[in-house]
Amino acid sequence: MTIRLALTAFAPLALSACVVIPDAPNVAGTPVAEGTAVGLLQPVRIADVVVTPIKVAEDSRCPINARCVWAGRLIVETRIDGEGWRDTANITLGETFGTHGRVVALVAAAPDIVTEREARPSDYRFTYEAR
Repeated sequence: MTIRLALTAFAPLALSACVVIPDAPNVAGTPVAEGTAVGLLQPVRIADVVVTPIKVAEDSRCPINARCVWAGRLIVETRIDGEGWRDTANITLGETFGTHGRVVALVAAAPDIVTEREARPSDYRFTYEAR
């Protein structure tokens, strides 16, 4: 009876340590250093935030082996985690995004687009910087 009473008393405490964050995809490993190209769901530490590319929202860049009237753009849904806060934004390659007094830029992306082959999500690598 004493064991059952102890389990009943401590069960709510054990369960209260579990936190569910809705719509937060898992990330692979610990953050790598700024300037490192990362794949989807791989976090990178830049300045005092951790940035994680979640998914490619748009990749309409002109293939390198084609002529286009518009260069197109690459937009990456990106999660930004700071001390006590989290933000998710669509960041366009070559542009900046500001939040909580920080400015993040998506400065490079690979692979380049070619007409013969569509990039798979696992092919992408992104480089972010603090501005």
